[in-house]
Amino acid sequence: MMKLLQTMLNKARPSFHDNGKLRGLKPVFDATENFFFAPESNTRAAPHIRDPLDIKRFMSMVIIALMPSVAAAFYFFGPRLLAMIAVSYAAGGAVETLFAVVRKEEINEGFLVTGLIFPLILPPALPLWMVAVGVAFGVLVGKELFGGTGRNLFNPALVGRCFLALGYPSMMAGNWISPGSGPLGRLVQYVDASSVDAISSATPLGAAKQGVMTPVPDLLWGSVSGSPGETCAIAIIAGGLFLVITRVINWRTVAGILGSFALLGAVLRHVDPSTFAPVGWQLLAGGLLFGAFFMATDPVTSPVTNGGKWAYAVVIGVATLLIRALTGYVEGVMFAILLANIAAPAFDEVAVHFRLRRLQHER
Repeated sequence: MMKLLQTMLNKARPSFHDNGKLRGLKPVFDATENFFFAPESNTRAAPHIRDPLDIKRFMSMVIIALMPSVAAAFYFFGPRLLAMIAVSYAAGGAVETLFAVVRKEEINEGFLVTGLIFPLILPPALPLWMVAVGVAFGVLVGKELFGGTGRNLFNPALVGRCFLALGYPSMMAGNWISPGSGPLGRLVQYVDASSVDAISSATPLGAAKQGVMTPVPDLLWGSVSGSPGETCAIAIIAGGLFLVITRVINWRTVAGILGSFALLGAVLRHVDPSTFAPVGWQLLAGGLLFGAFFMATDPVTSPVTNGGKWAYAVVIGVATLLIRALTGYVEGVMFAILLANIAAPAFDEVAVHFRLRRLQHER
């Protein structure tokens, strides 16, 4: 099968390259070929070095790591999740393809990760048109206006979600679905905002603001209302540890976020237990785990130096805790990561500066 596909692509290549009739669609052809096969391009001169963490490997590993969360979300919230994923890929992919064709560049495979993550961080009953608008805005403003992949300052998925949260606050706050239960969960139920019996009024963090604490076992297994990819802590941790073990993401970022959050949370819990919830419970509730493993570790928008990663992570952990407890927002991960994205280049610059000074003193 793969040989047949390779033969078909080889025959079609002249039409998309050089002076072929379809040369304007070369980015689409190259993206299709590179998705199934390794690119044929070679370096023109020595040194012939290839980074083992290329875009295709990073994309593949992150998608594999997301599968436990996707499976759990599908079980608890039903096939509507698949419709949201399809719309996300179609709308965001269209923007990415349009810019690639206009710029005569390759379509970057990294969007396959963004397109999958975006619906996982939205309310599961959100209208599909809002999914399309949000992801298109995120790709356009969060990435393409900066020059495309590798030049973007912010995580595109978070830019899209922030746009929806600020532009449509009531719809983003009111389209939560109660999770399915029993052997089949909601596997055979297409549930949306019209299914009144399935609508839930509050997520665990929202309920906690009203004094109602969700049991920890429910947070672990995902039997709670919330964004589809952020409810099952077991699935998130399993996928996240896979990325750490395979070195696709750096453990320092994850450890720094969770460690700083837990340390400050324990201190503030001791000082004012009426305002700050128990640390263990807060680590499992909301989108902290998902953000720490899958969004804060984005290699483009996070620091590259080890020192920079620690500072970046601490900012996210501390900001998340303070936003949750001291503002009107029940969740702070999204704003905390976007804030840290802004400062990421500065963290790297400071880390390099101190490293150079240390080397000078050692001499």
